[in-house]
Amino acid sequence: MAGKRRSEMMEETRAKLIKAARRAFAEKGYAAASMDELTAEAGLTRGALYHNFGDKRGLLQAVVNQIDAEMAARALAIGNQAKNDWEGLLAEGAAYIEMALEPEVQRIVLLDGPAFLGDPSRWPSQDSCLQTTRQKLEELIAQGTVRPVDAEAAARLLTGAALNAALWVAASDHPQDVLPKAVEAFRVLAGGLLANRG
Repeated sequence: MAGKRRSEMMEETRAKLIKAARRAFAEKGYAAASMDELTAEAGLTRGALYHNFGDKRGLLQAVVNQIDAEMAARALAIGNQAKNDWEGLLAEGAAYIEMALEPEVQRIVLLDGPAFLGDPSRWPSQDSCLQTTRQKLEELIAQGTVRPVDAEAAARLLTGAALNAALWVAASDHPQDVLPKAVEAFRVLAGGLLANRG
């Protein structure tokens, strides 16, 4: 019983720190966010941050993982509304790219994330997205919708295209102008995988 209570308290502490960090990173950016202000807002100490995340960078990773998981879930929900599996796959990729216009996603995941955590294609959350895309492509190949190509290779190229398009939109001086170009190019590139391109 005591062990359960302790684990619940640890989860509460982690959740408070992630919530406070998410707000601070979105408003001020990772570099400008103060650990003292962040922990004070959460009603915790710097020691709690170190204990749960190792350091500020570990906290950023947790925030990025949370937002990236939310992005994937939203994209999946949009894809599930499409008229067929192929259109669903394209809709998911386009939705991910479009999320680059959202200030929180733009600043934390697409600008500060790569700057402080390194290559996004190596993040655990991106690997999950890659595996989901691979499974969908395997199904589309089995249906005869997609050419018989290596599903992992195709998934890596599709997820990489969506990620890089989102990074381009986020880093652009005119993201609203870049977005339609990025989405159109993504759809055209993906279309090369279709078995019957008519």
